Amino acid sequence: MDRPIHNQKPLHLPDAGKDPFTLFAHWFAEATQADPQNAAVVAFSTASREGRPSLRMVLLKEYGANGFLFYTNYESRKAAELTANPFAAMTFWWPSQERQVRIEGKVQKISVEKSDAYFAGRPRESQLSAWASPQSSIIEGPVTLDKLHERFSEGPVPRPANWGGFILTPESFEFWQGRASRLHDRIRFTQTGAAWQTERLAP
Repeated sequence: MDRPIHNQKPLHLPDAGKDPFTLFAHWFAEATQADPQNAAVVAFSTASREGRPSLRMVLLKEYGANGFLFYTNYESRKAAELTANPFAAMTFWWPSQERQVRIEGKVQKISVEKSDAYFAGRPRESQLSAWASPQSSIIEGPVTLDKLHERFSEGPVPRPANWGGFILTPESFEFWQGRASRLHDRIRFTQTGAAWQTERLAP
């Protein structure tokens, strides 16, 4: 069955502006207002040293001029692939606005201090799960927190050394706006030195 006709406001090249972060902030705010629980969910794609891709959903925790930040286990598959090949891509999809944003760039770990500060503010159960789960490893049964409740019963839970943040620094953005007759608007920003070059792509 075909999708309904797109009837959203068009995205014209002059209206996109010169700064992709400004346009992203505007779109993200509208997506958050429409669907606050899911607006920050983003598909995150990595590739091995041999170029084999893998894709999963992560939760965006922060964004700004420095890039797009999420947290994970540093021994997970995504982390291993980023160590071997530090370039990645992410795609936001906001169906109620019929919009997607694709972002590509280089990824690196954030500072220990910033990871510590974020971890300290997490709910205690989430802190314990970071200790409990050997993410992406083969295990024999469900992970439990029973022993960890006892281990850390008398004080705060410290951040595991193998858990922390990654930040993707964008080199390109593509803003996609659904339009009628599948003549979708696509505006790409590509970094050229300190400035961003904008161009329209065919639907």
